[in-house]
Amino acid sequence: MQETEIDLLFLFLFLSLLLILTVMLAFSIRLVFSGKDQLPPGRTGFPIVGETLEFMSMGRKGTPEKFFKERMAKYSPEVFKTSLIAEKTVVFCGASGNKFLFSNENKLVTSWWPRSIEKIFPSSTQTSTYEELLKMRNLLLRFLKPEALQKYVGTMDVVARSHLDTHWNNHKKVTVFPLAKNYTFTLACRLFLSVENPTQIARFSDPFHLLLAGVLSVPINFPGTRFNKAINATRTIRKELIRIIRQRTADLGAEIAIPGNDILSHMLITTDDNGQFMKEMDIADKIIGLLIAGHDTSSAAITFILKYLAEFPKVYDKVLQEVEELAMEKKGEDLLNWEDLKKMKYCWNVVNEVLRMVPPVQGTFREAVTDFTYAGFSIPKGWKLYWSANTTHKNPKYFSEPEKFEPSRFEGNGPIPFSHVPFGGGPRMCPGKEYARLEILVFMYNIVRRFKWEKVILDEKIVIDPMPRLAHGLPIRLHPH
Repeated sequence: MQETEIDLLFLFLFLSLLLILTVMLAFSIRLVFSGKDQLPPGRTGFPIVGETLEFMSMGRKGTPEKFFKERMAKYSPEVFKTSLIAEKTVVFCGASGNKFLFSNENKLVTSWWPRSIEKIFPSSTQTSTYEELLKMRNLLLRFLKPEALQKYVGTMDVVARSHLDTHWNNHKKVTVFPLAKNYTFTLACRLFLSVENPTQIARFSDPFHLLLAGVLSVPINFPGTRFNKAINATRTIRKELIRIIRQRTADLGAEIAIPGNDILSHMLITTDDNGQFMKEMDIADKIIGLLIAGHDTSSAAITFILKYLAEFPKVYDKVLQEVEELAMEKKGEDLLNWEDLKKMKYCWNVVNEVLRMVPPVQGTFREAVTDFTYAGFSIPKGWKLYWSANTTHKNPKYFSEPEKFEPSRFEGNGPIPFSHVPFGGGPRMCPGKEYARLEILVFMYNIVRRFKWEKVILDEKIVIDPMPRLAHGLPIRLHPH
């Protein structure tokens, strides 16, 4: 063979090999980027930290929806990947994403809590199997279902009236948020624990804001950090709760307390399948969780209701008209009842619009229990999944002019399913939804009948940290009717 022929042969073999490799590479790329193997688009940010700082920063600036809006526009309006609190995370977006996660609870996904919560509540996480969580949820539903709550409406009215008499009457100016927390915490203690003594309530009410601030913080346990303050606050609260638990146990033994009269008593007299009672520490941690859920979210909602009623006098006037018409139907100082609250339809539309504008719970995590695909992308087992109300509540696809405050959105059939999700959805929808509705409407009825008000700070900043609040707590000037 001549050199030219040899060169041509080698060139032919080289090109053939190159063609084969190209085909194999193309096939491999096709496999990687097929719906079966392709991860959702997005970026995971810096090592460990991920995009957590940006996520929190946008919340503290009062624009949490911006984090999601930017990534939905850049990557996908349905799903994108990121990294939050040191976890590989997939964010499900829109009503379809909410529906998928809510309807696949305990099938493809399960609840998941950040590591910070595991360290703050170690006893609860060690015992919180799916079966236990289910039992706890059934216990809550027993006390928080509409039929059970009907008998508590009068008590809520008594607490609201007493609260306003003590902390609002004869004041020209008040700061709403701490007073709203006082009302909702007092009510939760009374209904969950049968604790009414203000001094006793105050002993463990103050540390609660430190606890909540540290729940979704970076889990670094050094003095001065939010996480460290949350752990110390939990110890303080738990110590006081265990004292209450022991006293209640003694009262039940002496037949002073009524078994099952509140959630605490029921926990103390209920055994598991093996006939074992719950440990004091487990009861204390679960009660702490209930008190957080039973007052922090509602107090945030009440604060923003008063903010928007101050900003929109016409909305306030319609609320006042509705409650005055209801008051005219009652005799003298008769307490509110279940049927009364059912008539407060416009008030509830206002509440729903406030919850749309500023949802108290921004979103929650889930974990993939198996590999599955969604919207053509692969979701690996073990990845954390996040849904956020901000992907629908401020989305013009679901709510026209989303920045406009308009309670009439909720008249008639209201928004499309899975677009308005301030209480979550599916099997893990907040069991306290009806409880929150009642305590908020009772407060609205009483506050609007007594006062009109105006904001002291016209452009007070909204901060999400991790729940929404106004930077100065919403100071207002009161004008008694």
